[in-house]
Amino acid sequence: MSEQLLMPMIGAANEINSQKAKDYLEKARLAHEKYLLGNSNIDLQEAIDCYIDAVKYDPTISETYYRLASLMWEQGQISLNSAIEQCQTAISVAPTNTNAHLYTGYFMQLAQDYKGAEKEFKSAIKLSGINSGRSRMIMSQSLLNKINTQKVNFADYMKFIYYFLSGSVMLAWDTTTIKMFYKNMSKDMTVFSYNTVGRFMEEFKMYSSAQKIYQRAVEKTHNKELFYTKLGDLSYKSNNIEATAENYRKVLELNPLNRSVLVKLATVLQNYFPEHTDEAIDCYEKLLEFDIDTAQIYYELGHLYMQKEDKLNSVSAFKLALEREPENPFYNNSLGYAYAKAELYDDAIEHYQKAIALNPDSEWTSIVCQALGAIYAGSKGNIEAAISTYQAGIILDPKNYDLYIALGDIYMADYDLDKAIHSYCDAVTLNPEEERGYSKLGIALWEKDYLEEALVAYHKAVEINPENAFSQNNLGILYLDGLMNAEEALEYFETAISLNPNYTLAYFNAGRASQEMGFTNDAAHYYQMAIDLNRLTDELDEEDIQTRLHSLFEI
Repeated sequence: MSEQLLMPMIGAANEINSQKAKDYLEKARLAHEKYLLGNSNIDLQEAIDCYIDAVKYDPTISETYYRLASLMWEQGQISLNSAIEQCQTAISVAPTNTNAHLYTGYFMQLAQDYKGAEKEFKSAIKLSGINSGRSRMIMSQSLLNKINTQKVNFADYMKFIYYFLSGSVMLAWDTTTIKMFYKNMSKDMTVFSYNTVGRFMEEFKMYSSAQKIYQRAVEKTHNKELFYTKLGDLSYKSNNIEATAENYRKVLELNPLNRSVLVKLATVLQNYFPEHTDEAIDCYEKLLEFDIDTAQIYYELGHLYMQKEDKLNSVSAFKLALEREPENPFYNNSLGYAYAKAELYDDAIEHYQKAIALNPDSEWTSIVCQALGAIYAGSKGNIEAAISTYQAGIILDPKNYDLYIALGDIYMADYDLDKAIHSYCDAVTLNPEEERGYSKLGIALWEKDYLEEALVAYHKAVEINPENAFSQNNLGILYLDGLMNAEEALEYFETAISLNPNYTLAYFNAGRASQEMGFTNDAAHYYQMAIDLNRLTDELDEEDIQTRLHSLFEI
């Protein structure tokens, strides 16, 4: 009995809600019309509020979804993806609503999903039957936009002609619509003409002529956004990076939601203009609104924050990227690096290990091993873990020169000279034209008392790079302390000083060599320079230098 009483009450409530939804829908339409006539934001907001109320009272009215999507996107309250989702909701509510398919196709076209847009326009055409003139014309305009903005094949041109002609015939009795379409089509045909000629010039590398065509198109056509994009792309091809950025900025002044240009400008600023890091960050943050490739955008933001040395935001951005793609080795590696910069070494180790385990490429992973090994060696003091990590990296990439050097360095730090010499020899064998291996090998051989071999190594280092003050100084030390040849040694010390006038140790050694040769004044000069510089660098024991200086004048 109670159920029998309840059913009429539910029916009456539904009827009341349905009537309220219709009332709000009518108010929304009127506000929408007033907005289109007067472009008042008050009318726009009223229309949005009324459409939302209509949805609340009756979520089965298809029209409210696509009209609400249109207004909210225009006001910048939702992304293109959200607008498409709302229009798809309208289709799910009323699959036979032609306008729902047209609006969905329109937003897909804006998102440059021309394949999806075509599918929706075809559905609208099929549903409209003999009255599909408007849908066909919208399809032809979408195809023309695709031709103007992308590389297309002959079939796209033929489809454009077919839908344009068939739509024109079927619109013969719809004078208002046909005037609107022909007006828009004539504008698009002007764009098409400039675009086609410009592309032709580009194909034949006539960049200067293409630039003039596109500049004229900016002045003569309604589609400045397209041709500023073309000018930006052309400037990039011509390696005029300043003009590239400037043209992309002009596009975004016209349409701040142009996703492809936001990507291009962000990339250009990130790669060529480190002083504009904040602007690049702004571009990526706007791209987040589209909810496309979100993980990649957070990844790029992480690197930009690293450039700014903003460790906290860098870590946060990489973590957000990883939340979306936890098995991405590159995101794990970057988060590990960010943690290391923030001196959170345990967290860094965890993510470096994850990146290594995922191992997308042996050569890349060996570099990650090098970074992890450096943390074990330098920050954690775990020599065994560092050695194991470096060795694992070498197994992954036996041609990683830096890993052999790093392994040799850790053996040197542990004073395991034989293994250090072996690692440095491996590096020299791998790349005999690289100076670092010879220089480090020379130190290890000298520590092992292999004087002749150390001399050979350092002579080779100096031969490869005579501009390295460090190698010049060390070679001098071998001659002075190993061969007792102060005259030969002094030449190398003086060369080191000429290469680096602030090299404290080289002045000290030059003083020792000069003292050995009996050049008291020269020795005093070098010792005094060493004392003066050492007060800034604090490399040496000043008392020892003072003692040597005073001993020069003792009777």
